[in-house]
Amino acid sequence: MSEKITAKNLLENLVDTIVEKQKSVPFFEGEKSDSVSSQVNRLFGRQKPVHHILGGGKSADVLLWRNKKISASVITSATAIWVLLEWLNYHFLTILCLALVLVMLAQFLWSNASGLFNSEPSNVPRLVLPEELFVNIATVVGGEVNRGLRFLQDVACGGNLKQFVIVVGSLFAGAVIGSWCNFISVIYIGFVAAHTLPVLYEKYEDEVDNFVYKVLDQMQNHYRNLDASVLSKIPKGKLKGKKHE
Repeated sequence: MSEKITAKNLLENLVDTIVEKQKSVPFFEGEKSDSVSSQVNRLFGRQKPVHHILGGGKSADVLLWRNKKISASVITSATAIWVLLEWLNYHFLTILCLALVLVMLAQFLWSNASGLFNSEPSNVPRLVLPEELFVNIATVVGGEVNRGLRFLQDVACGGNLKQFVIVVGSLFAGAVIGSWCNFISVIYIGFVAAHTLPVLYEKYEDEVDNFVYKVLDQMQNHYRNLDASVLSKIPKGKLKGKKHE
């Protein structure tokens, strides 16, 4: 009797293991397909991490809040400057002159106090900005401006109507936003967005990618309808040279 019970138990265990294996196969296959689809459906087809796209250096660490103290201090400083310029109606020249006065007072007190308490005056630290800093800034700004102008001219002369409409619409949107607030507020909003959107995207990149692709699909459907109803009916004539006999 015990041998029958043992054989029966062995048979049941064997059947249970086979069923569990069959159930586990589609689960792993679904997980694999989900991982592959998540790698393919990245925003703009990117395959590199966000940190690498942002440069991978200290600036990327600040934008992605790798060091929370430095990132928080940068946001706090920018917010303080924006509050002084916008809410308290200080001018840039006023803030610059007051900052220089504070620096000069600190150096004056340091040099005179060290002479009173010590026989030899201590060396007051001097702030000297390297010339390469300004050269690099001018080079980067000039290169970006020229690249932007080149892009706008290529869009205007390229003959791609879809790209032309998108760029013109973006410029009109920028003009509308500029009418709501001044240039300093626009810079501050862009600065805060640069220090908040990348870290939020890195944290919720799957949800953001899916949402953006859904929005892009809807925009493509609307554009197809617009193209079929309006744009396709616009005559596209080309100048043909006369044939001389």
